[in-house]
Amino acid sequence: MTISYKYQQVGKVNVFYREAGPKNAPVLLLLHGFPSSSHMFRDLIPQLAGTYRVIAPDLPGFGYTQAPPRGEFDYSFDNLAAVVDEFTQALSLNKYALYVFDYGAPTGYRLAMAHPERVTAIISQNGNAYLDGFSDQWTAWEEYWRNPSAETREACRVTLSADVIENWQYRTGADSTRLGPDGYMLDIALMSRPGAEEIQLDLILDYRSNLDRYPEFQAYFRKYQPPLLAVWGRHDPAFIPAGAEAYKRDLPAAHVHLLDTGHFALETHCSEIAQMIRSFLEQHL
Repeated sequence: MTISYKYQQVGKVNVFYREAGPKNAPVLLLLHGFPSSSHMFRDLIPQLAGTYRVIAPDLPGFGYTQAPPRGEFDYSFDNLAAVVDEFTQALSLNKYALYVFDYGAPTGYRLAMAHPERVTAIISQNGNAYLDGFSDQWTAWEEYWRNPSAETREACRVTLSADVIENWQYRTGADSTRLGPDGYMLDIALMSRPGAEEIQLDLILDYRSNLDRYPEFQAYFRKYQPPLLAVWGRHDPAFIPAGAEAYKRDLPAAHVHLLDTGHFALETHCSEIAQMIRSFLEQHL
């Protein structure tokens, strides 16, 4: 299966994306999380592209997407969603299933609320939409949200370090014999680019806006009842399994699967997740 690597200009943002699969097949839009990029889907795309048109963009501030510097572009979740919205329109994606992970969840759910008629199904892989899903490891971020200052901003900078990316985000709860270095090494390299940390600290501050919108996301679920698969690494140090189970409150028919791995579940359980996605989408698309 051939994967194409392309750019799509969206206003001031030149969006890098990966695409594979038949042009006339149902679309699956993959939205990555922090601190990764569409590279996290490198193994999943070939497993789904035989049946689906799979498209995975890099969000502004991540990966290879070319976006303006701070001051010329407001790095907020509203703007991430707006760019993805315009990106889907530029590609004439009128119907699509969403795969959302981490930051991709609040980005994708904004998109779903704006265009509920376009969303055919949702796969949430450690993508939170409920307060139930938060672990007790958010102290520095929560203090920054409550009291934005130079001091609290600086306290969050360790979140962006190579050690935290590799050992906390990738290795926690994962089988080290199944975890290759490619994902976290690329994330670390991209995070070290000039200006990257300040963009990420802006997004960390704006993450509080997602919690404010959780009731809206949940109201969208209740009203539109999109088919939803929650597939979760049960040892995620940030988003705990209760966040996956919580979807059933608003979507009683939701499928929930907990895997014996961590936050970046695709790094260790890609084949298992791909099979779950194929089975789920065959039922609903």
